[in-house]
Amino acid sequence: MVSRATSVWLCAGALAAGLSCQRTPPVLADSPPPANAARPPAGSSRIIRATGTILAVRVYTIQVPQLQGQGGRLTLIKLARSGSKAGQDDVIAEFDRTKQLDDMLEARAKQDDFSHQVEQKRAQNDSDAEKRLTEIRQAEADLEKAQLQLRKGPILSEIDRLKNEARAEGTRARLTHMRKAHELRLTAENAVLRVVELQRDRQKVALERATTNAEKLIVRAPLAGMIALDNIWRGGSMGPAQEGDQLYTGQPLLKIFDPSEMLVQTMVNEPDSRLLGANAKATVQLDAYPDLTFEGRFESASPAASSAIGSPIKTFTVVFRLANTDARLLPDLSSAVLIRPEGGRP
Repeated sequence: MVSRATSVWLCAGALAAGLSCQRTPPVLADSPPPANAARPPAGSSRIIRATGTILAVRVYTIQVPQLQGQGGRLTLIKLARSGSKAGQDDVIAEFDRTKQLDDMLEARAKQDDFSHQVEQKRAQNDSDAEKRLTEIRQAEADLEKAQLQLRKGPILSEIDRLKNEARAEGTRARLTHMRKAHELRLTAENAVLRVVELQRDRQKVALERATTNAEKLIVRAPLAGMIALDNIWRGGSMGPAQEGDQLYTGQPLLKIFDPSEMLVQTMVNEPDSRLLGANAKATVQLDAYPDLTFEGRFESASPAASSAIGSPIKTFTVVFRLANTDARLLPDLSSAVLIRPEGGRP
């Protein structure tokens, strides 16, 4: 039989045990927040970090001119400095034109020579044709006279009548031969004249080609902007072209761009692309000049995502237009881009 004191002690222990079972366990640091916890508004502090490349809205790549009918290398004799500004139609590069100018003089001299030959041949043909026509008209007159003599046949002797018939037949045959010879001579003379004209025209084409090639060797700026020299392989290393270098046609020489309108192009992961919008902003900081900061606004984005071979991550190409410019802001510079989604705080 249990005593009363023992019973009270067991009841107190059971009560204490019941209370300890209802106690709430401690919350771990890495456990998810309760469902009813307050969340920050979407896009209020989300920033997308990416790397970008500076681009120009208007940019032209200038190559070594490609000449018609000529190959090989061209000697550079004049080149604008990198970073300098050029106006539209200003000379930014020039190549040696000695050969092209010699070709122009030679082609012009030959064209003038053949032009004189054409004029001389045309005048000679006209003179020969007029001489033959005179002879034909004289033969026609002789034939009419012979036919007139034939009308006197009844009053002439048999011998005179036969002489007149023979004379008329010979005149008619000679007239037929002269007319046919005249047509054949005209065809032959026109053919010879046409050959000389084609030679003259060929020299005219050669002159135009040499003139065009000479003009191409003076490179003018297609727009007003800043010059950026391209690196080429020269002397066993990469570097910009210099005056005196011999360059192959089609080789890149320089770029000219309008520095007043610049872009930055970056890549955004597919999950982050839903945060972009027409009002998205970006802060751009150049890697080469960390003290420079530019503000940009959303310009465009690629309509489809792409990924590298074997990579499950897809990205979109996004372009921002920069609102401010600087003389050190050049194309192809790398930069850090902080993208603030639409509605985000700066």
